Amino acid sequence: MSDNDAAEKPLSTGEWFVTLLVLGLPLVGLVMYFVWGFGPGNVSRRNFCRAVLLWLAIMLALGLMALIAFVIFGGTLAALINQASQR
Repeated sequence: MSDNDAAEKPLSTGEWFVTLLVLGLPLVGLVMYFVWGFGPGNVSRRNFCRAVLLWLAIMLALGLMALIAFVIFGGTLAALINQASQR
């Protein structure tokens, strides 16, 4: 069996079990998302890791936008309350 055949072969249930177990470990899992997502190996695992990394990037961007909005609107609201209390 060549490397290309192994990369195209579907992962077994046991291989998926170990994959999800490793990906669930803090910090190790994050590193493995990048290793399996951008290294050689099984195509299904690589696509899965890339999709999860894309979702993580989207969630990080949305979280940063929410934080910025909270700081801006929270600061504005605090300034308005402070101004109203000084009258």
